[in-house]
Amino acid sequence: METLPLWAQIGAVAMLLLISGFFSISETAMMALNRHRLQELAIKKVIGAKTTQCLLAHTDQLLCVILIGNNLINVIIPVLTTSIALRAFHNHSAVLSITTGIIAFLIIVFTEITPKIVGAAYPEKIALPASLVIKPLMTISRPLAWFINLLANSILFVLHINMQKGRDLRMSNEEWRSVILESGNFIPSKHRSILLNLFNLESISVDDVMIPRQRIEALDFDMPLDQLVKQLETCSHNKIVVYRGDIDRVLGMLHVRKTLAALQNQKLKRERLEEVLAEPYFVPSGTPVFQQLQYFQDHRNQIALVVNEYGEVQGLVTLADIIEELIGEFTTTLPRTASGVAEGWNARGECIVTGGVSLRELNRRLSLRLPLDGPKTLNGLILERLEAIPEADVSLVISDTRIQVMQIDNQAIRTVKLFRPRRLNTIHTMVVREHAH
Repeated sequence: METLPLWAQIGAVAMLLLISGFFSISETAMMALNRHRLQELAIKKVIGAKTTQCLLAHTDQLLCVILIGNNLINVIIPVLTTSIALRAFHNHSAVLSITTGIIAFLIIVFTEITPKIVGAAYPEKIALPASLVIKPLMTISRPLAWFINLLANSILFVLHINMQKGRDLRMSNEEWRSVILESGNFIPSKHRSILLNLFNLESISVDDVMIPRQRIEALDFDMPLDQLVKQLETCSHNKIVVYRGDIDRVLGMLHVRKTLAALQNQKLKRERLEEVLAEPYFVPSGTPVFQQLQYFQDHRNQIALVVNEYGEVQGLVTLADIIEELIGEFTTTLPRTASGVAEGWNARGECIVTGGVSLRELNRRLSLRLPLDGPKTLNGLILERLEAIPEADVSLVISDTRIQVMQIDNQAIRTVKLFRPRRLNTIHTMVVREHAH
């Protein structure tokens, strides 16, 4: 090195700094690269994508080559700069100290911090072209990398560190939920909502999504024939529960449209009606929704009656109810009030609902935060909080929502008026202003 001119030695130091920076930026970019995005680029045959995949398939060898190159250069640079300082300023302790400080600063800033920040910010743009350079280096240094990896694995074996066990760790549902919540703009809001709802299916049961017993549209087999036909003609559902005397005595499920079409040109008879009934499908109360979804697939059925331990019908759950938990409400031609919820908040921030409406349905349609860990209906929630059957015009506040009991019928709350929480009023005002602008 002493035979080289001073400018050549300084140029060599600058070149080594650039190479060290290349190794640092490549290491960070490779580790920060999105593997799923890389798979897509490889399928599209983007230059460097397949090579990068091969390198990341052998992460231990990749890191070994990068770290060997980086550390070797970082050792050579101080030696070379010390030689330059001795040649220029002779053996002067102050000059050597200043030179060491300067080169340490250059290494930290220009070969470590800055390249790694850039590599983390633009992993895809850097990793793919860098892989075309690193791949030949890995091939050349394979014997040295093998020996160093063997030595490192031997040390890990002596320390009883099982690397395979660490690779097999799987993310829990809560960790996946956190990843989805923190995904930001990487996942569209609608898709993110569906993914979160999918995880929620494992924590809720059919009792949370079923249509309560009081709201089941059913047909009494023993009613007069003219009334029976009239109810069939005005039925708002395609399939209806048929019972005898009491809804706990279910005879079967009736396909309304097929029945009306088949009996259009002949007089309806009870015997004929009983023949076209389908076998009812019962599920126990408390069945997890995700499990029920699998049951629907296995039994090729879309409607099930939920029964308690005594065999009493508690409600009715359909495949559509479960799917709505995932993707939200369907647009149908049925009136909104049929489910117990009116059209929504009016101009005064009020909404009139029935007492038997599901709390989950209220929260979903009106963006409320009513508690779901206790009673399933608004009637049950009010009775739990008041610990008595209220009189009309009684008001209470639950989870920032003001609730006014309007009508009582047969010891149950029939009609309730809800007042929009201030939180929702603020959001509504902001939306109106945005539209105005």
